[in-house]
Amino acid sequence: MNQTLDLSLEDYKGLLDRSTELVLQQFERIEQLKGYHDFPQGEVEKWFDEPLPKTGMDASQLLDEVRQKVLQTATGNLGPHMYAYVMSGGNQMAIIAEKLATTINQNQTKWHLAPALNEIEKRVIQWTAELLDFPKDSGGVLISGGSAANLTGLTVARNIFFEKEGIRKKGLFGQKPFVVYASEEVHSCVDKSVELLGIGTNHLRKIATDAQFRIRLYTLKEQIQEDLKNGLHPFCLIGNAGTVNTGAIDDLDALADLAEKYQMWYHVDGAYGALAGILDSLTSEYRGMERADSIALDFHKWLYVPFEAGCTLVRSWDKLKRTYFKKAAYLDTELANDGNRLEYNEHYFQLSRNAKAFKVWMTIKAYGMDRIKAMIQKDIDLTQYLNDLVRDAEDFELVADSKLAVSCFRYIGKMTSREEIVEFNRRLMPQLEKDGRVFIMGTSLKGEYAIRACFINHRKTKATTAYLLRVIREVAHKMESKITSVI
Repeated sequence: MNQTLDLSLEDYKGLLDRSTELVLQQFERIEQLKGYHDFPQGEVEKWFDEPLPKTGMDASQLLDEVRQKVLQTATGNLGPHMYAYVMSGGNQMAIIAEKLATTINQNQTKWHLAPALNEIEKRVIQWTAELLDFPKDSGGVLISGGSAANLTGLTVARNIFFEKEGIRKKGLFGQKPFVVYASEEVHSCVDKSVELLGIGTNHLRKIATDAQFRIRLYTLKEQIQEDLKNGLHPFCLIGNAGTVNTGAIDDLDALADLAEKYQMWYHVDGAYGALAGILDSLTSEYRGMERADSIALDFHKWLYVPFEAGCTLVRSWDKLKRTYFKKAAYLDTELANDGNRLEYNEHYFQLSRNAKAFKVWMTIKAYGMDRIKAMIQKDIDLTQYLNDLVRDAEDFELVADSKLAVSCFRYIGKMTSREEIVEFNRRLMPQLEKDGRVFIMGTSLKGEYAIRACFINHRKTKATTAYLLRVIREVAHKMESKITSVI
C-alpha cells in the first residue's frame, strides 16, 4: 500500500490540467448558461446513492462524474441569468486565488500558522475601513457571510455594551430586559441572532416602514419612549444599508442621532448594500453609516468574489478582543510575539478558519477599485433599465424601485383583479423554475406578492436584461393558454 495519498507530480499535473479544462468549459458559453436545471430532488439524490467506498476509483473517471453530475447541473450563479436572492457571478482572479489558498492550506487564526495571509487580512480590513470612512485603526474579521457578520456585530455590541455588568461571566442572569430596534424589512438573520444571544425575539422591535420601505423614524422614537416608560433598556439600533427585499436604505444619519441620544449601540446591516456607498452617485444616501459602531458586509456580493467572504467591521481591534479573548495554555504565543502580531483567534470565535481575505486582496489588486466601482454602477444602471422596460410594458407593473440593484414587479397581462394578478404571479414562479432559462424568485412586500430581480453580476448586459422579461412573458403566455383551454 502507498505510504502517501500523493500522486506523482506528472500524474497530478494531468489532473490539474483536466480540472482547469473543466473550469474553462464553464466559461465557453457563459452567456447561454441556464439559470436553473429542473431535476426532481429524488433524481438528484439517486445520483449519489451509493455505499461508503472502501477502495478508490480512477481519478479521471471521478472528474467525469463531477462534470456530469455537479458542474453540468449547477444552478447558474456564474452566468448572467441568475436574479434570485443576492448571488454574484464571482470573478476569475478570485477563482485562481481560491485554488492557490487551498493548496497551501493555511489556518488563518494564528499568525505563525499563516504569516502572509494574516497580514493580508489586516490590510483588507484597513482598505475596507478606508472605503467606508471608518477610523484607520478599525478592527474586523472575515467570516462566512452576512448572517454571521450580523451575529458577530451584535455579539460585540452585547459584550461591550454590558461589559461593566460582567456579562461574559454572569450571562444574562439578573439583567433588566434590553431591546433591539430595526425595521420590519430587516434580514431574518437578526431574528436568529437575538435568539442565539439570549436576548429573545420578544425584545426585537420591528418598526413599520414608509412607502419606500425605510424605517419610520417617528414610529421608532415612539417605541423607544414606550419601552423606557415600561422599564426596559434600549440597547441596539440596527440600520439597513440596502435591504434584501427592495434595496431600501434607511436614513442612517438620523438613526445615528437617535442611537447617540438614547446611548445605544449602532449597528448597520450592509451585507447587501454597504459597498455601493463608495459610489459618487450614492454618497449622500449612505451618510451616517460611518458613524456606526459596527457594520456587516459581504465581499461575495458587490466585490464579486466566490463564497464565502462576509466581514464584520468595528471601530477598534480592542473591542473584538474584549469580546472574544480567552487565554489557553496551548494557544499562548506570548514568548514568540514581539507585540505586533495580530492573533485572529483572540479576536473572533473560530480557531480554525480558511484564508477568506486572500481572494478579496487578489481581486482588489488585480482589478482596482475604480473598475469594481464601475461594475457596481453598471449593475444599478441595468436595474433602472429593467424598471424602464417594466414601466413601458403594458403587461407588467413596477411594484418597488430603489437606488440599488433590486427591482420588484409583476406580470399583469390583461388581468384587472388585484387578487388575480397576485395569485397568478405566485403560480408563475415555479413555472419559471421548471423552464430554467432564468432563475428568479418572488417576495412579499407589505403583504402582497411580487417578482424580485437582483442584479449583482458583472456579466449582465442590456441584452440579458431584456431577455429576462421576454422569458417571463413567454412562460406567462403558456400559463394563460392553459387556463383558456381549460375554460
